[in-house]
Amino acid sequence: MSFRTTADHVEDVSPGRGALPPRAWYAGSDARSLSLNGSWRFRLTPTADAEDDSFAEPGHDTGDWAEVTVPGHWVLQGHGSPVYTNHLYPFPVDPPHVPTENPTGDHVRHFDLPEDWPADQEATIRFDGVESCAKVWLNGTLLGDFKGSRLPHEFAVGHLLKPRGNVLAVRVHQWSAGSYLEDQDQWWLPGIFRDVTLLHRPPGAVGDFFVHASYDHVTGEGTLRVDSEVAGRVTVPELGLDLATGESATIPVEPWTAETPRLYDGVLATEGERVPLRIGFRTVVLADGLIKVNGQAVLFKGVNRHEWHPERGRALDPATMREDVLLMKRHNLNAVRTSHYPPHPAFLDLCDELGLWVIDECDLETHGFTEQGWRDNPVDDDRWTPALLDRAARMVERDKNHPSVVLWSLGNEAGTGRGLTAMAEWIRGRDPERLVHYEGDIDCRDTDVYSRMYAFHEEVERIGRGLDGGTHKRRRLPFILCEYAHAMGNGPGGLADYQELFERYDRLQGGFVWEWIDHGIRHPELGFAYGGDFGEELHDGNFVCDGLLFPDRTPSPGLVEYKKVIEPVRFRGDGADGTVTLVNRYDFADLSELSLEWAYQVDGESVGSGTLPVPPLAPGASADVKLPEPPADGRSGEACWTVRAVLAEDTAWAERGHEVAWVQLPVTERVKPAAVAGAAPVPDGRTIRLGPGVFDARTGALLRIGGVEVDAPRLDVWRAPTDNDDGAEWQTDIRYGLLWRKFGLHRMRHRLDAVETGADALTVRTRVAPAAWEFGLHTEYRWTADGDRLRLTVSVTPDGNWTVPLPRLGIRFALPAADAVSWFGGGPGEAYPDTGSASRLGRWQATVDALQTPYVRPQENGARADVRWVELGGLRIEGEPEFWFSARRWTTEQLDSARHLSDLTPGDRVWVNLDHGQHGIGSQSCGPGPLPRYFLRAEPAEFSFVFSQSTAP
Repeated sequence: MSFRTTADHVEDVSPGRGALPPRAWYAGSDARSLSLNGSWRFRLTPTADAEDDSFAEPGHDTGDWAEVTVPGHWVLQGHGSPVYTNHLYPFPVDPPHVPTENPTGDHVRHFDLPEDWPADQEATIRFDGVESCAKVWLNGTLLGDFKGSRLPHEFAVGHLLKPRGNVLAVRVHQWSAGSYLEDQDQWWLPGIFRDVTLLHRPPGAVGDFFVHASYDHVTGEGTLRVDSEVAGRVTVPELGLDLATGESATIPVEPWTAETPRLYDGVLATEGERVPLRIGFRTVVLADGLIKVNGQAVLFKGVNRHEWHPERGRALDPATMREDVLLMKRHNLNAVRTSHYPPHPAFLDLCDELGLWVIDECDLETHGFTEQGWRDNPVDDDRWTPALLDRAARMVERDKNHPSVVLWSLGNEAGTGRGLTAMAEWIRGRDPERLVHYEGDIDCRDTDVYSRMYAFHEEVERIGRGLDGGTHKRRRLPFILCEYAHAMGNGPGGLADYQELFERYDRLQGGFVWEWIDHGIRHPELGFAYGGDFGEELHDGNFVCDGLLFPDRTPSPGLVEYKKVIEPVRFRGDGADGTVTLVNRYDFADLSELSLEWAYQVDGESVGSGTLPVPPLAPGASADVKLPEPPADGRSGEACWTVRAVLAEDTAWAERGHEVAWVQLPVTERVKPAAVAGAAPVPDGRTIRLGPGVFDARTGALLRIGGVEVDAPRLDVWRAPTDNDDGAEWQTDIRYGLLWRKFGLHRMRHRLDAVETGADALTVRTRVAPAAWEFGLHTEYRWTADGDRLRLTVSVTPDGNWTVPLPRLGIRFALPAADAVSWFGGGPGEAYPDTGSASRLGRWQATVDALQTPYVRPQENGARADVRWVELGGLRIEGEPEFWFSARRWTTEQLDSARHLSDLTPGDRVWVNLDHGQHGIGSQSCGPGPLPRYFLRAEPAEFSFVFSQSTAP
């Protein structure tokens, strides 16, 4: 005798049984519906067959069961733990088999029908998302089973409903054959995580329907036809249209674009139901080797978006979805790739309403098969093709009426195979009005666009110039980076360099930054948890925290940088000649929704402001705008114009005055710090006095400036490596973060060679070098002073064979106390050599704590760039040339050793870095490192700082 150790449907490669054919999704109609979201009874068992099906029977006692919230994931509600892997399957790869240890959640929902629910009529129950495999009963009758976690499944239930005492039972398995198709670089989170809805289906109710709304950019006319499974009529009052389903009409319209998301309200009415329509007229074609919408090539300024909430995982509410779209619009994004599955359908409604181009991606990734050379990959196994086609159909049928969706994507990182070809062919047959995308199709056999991930700048330029080779078909296709600029930790660097290429070469139609939000899970001790924090035996650490938003949806410096880099209005000019040139970088919109504001600043303070006329610029056009005469303030100093393009009126996505773009144009140069000399060093026992400075006579170490104690400034080259410094283990280029540690740059020794007093200077000579290696840095500290100021000039001369750039080059010291910080320089946020586009010159104030950037995994952060002077802890520090500064309540070494923000404990001192140079950031956590021009090479350098006591309170 033998027994099965798992339920047959779990390891069946088919998509399931019993579900109705997929159809178009709509938010509501005049037909009744009942949400079954809320509190469900829940029982967790360790295997798929640990319990029989009796729990689905009416009358089964669930009184001692736990409760979970639906939508939700049981592992985020105290039942089991989440698991994170990037691409490795967290179970043995033996398709379609899954482990015997297969957490299984039995869910039960008791419900009554509303008193006015129509009797004896059809109804369906719709599940919008269940991970990863579900079996469903209503009132003890099996409805069916299904896979396809991020896709809708609907079951006919009208014949089973009772006025009172209905029992809906759902058995959900964490692992199934479907899991092999859902290896999507995210937390594995089982549960019923999207809405469950009971839908009344009256006689003659709307079935499937397809809104075809094209636009002819030559005539300015749109053509509308609505094909409907159930005959009816379509009305669009604003256009005066009243059509039978299947009938076409052509009429002048305003087109839909992501920049001008014009929607017309309509109604599809059948005998039994009225469904509201939101119709956007637009045409998507591949023409002249470019993706064109309404006759115009588009430039995607996009982002990849996983669905995420730090407490609820992928169970998102409408407010969170709207917040995402509003943040994207306010940061100048115009496109989103729904990586790597169709999102909640309400998100696409928001994209239609507020305006975003969408690449809608199928719920498919088999990345883990790369570990075995793609052997047994389901997409090249005919047994799995029905499941692949089911997933494609459920995406397309659900989302086909959204004007925002301009490309269908077959999936992500699933290798190649016959199944993908079948998907592409089916999609083209069903919807020839959109294009097909899939990055893994390197020869573009099945796709309409050449798509890549993380191509280096140099290769992207070759592609833009048409020098990339490949098949004849591929060379004639447009190019996009479906993923680039990996936003993990501090970064991504190099965004401006990518954008310059996109705008220079027509073939390059933009890209999608990876990704939107850090998938940190809120944790009572750790702040936000990542892979490994739940005891997973296999995980990929904080690789799950690689977004432009922190887990709580606070924009990171990377998003602020991206907003600046992709701003749709560009400025050129020379502030000294009083003229600024405006360039309209929109693809469709003019500048009528914007106004221009100017400010004139001297040494970072505004001395005058006003408005400027906005020329009526068409997309791509430019014009000169005359600036006013500089205000007659009488002050001398470093002067510049700041010109801002802001919203002239409230819009659906931001209020009047919201800043869209800006530029600063220098007028006069900075006045360098005055020479500091004249005072002579004065020996005083064990100390040496020089102006306001007191030094240790034996070591030459600075002890005090006036009444402020200082912990000996000395050369510092180490920074807590960023995720991008360390890079990814699969990267083929040099990972400098690892080499820095190998060569001991985190443990430099400081050898004192000489302390020399002269007529007007104290000079300290040292050699700074790591143990075990012969190379080092000869460093000279030359101190001079007048009565109130102390000047330090640092001269650095490398010796030996330096084969790596430096992480940073500057000085570090500690102050006994500091809180308020003010500075004149770049701000308000952090900036590094290849992430500084959004840093603007001004006078800024913050606290030491506010200077920190809370990356989920602590690392180098918080440096302010182009600083002229900074005041903190009773000191004023001026630099020549401009410098970076950072200040924190822990050492770099403590920052380096921390794994979560909760590991950082403020000490009794504030550590200050004044840096002459910083190495670039890049995006090598999954992409290229910094471009060579952003390297901080070990070469001779000299820089100075002038210290004095601050008069600030």
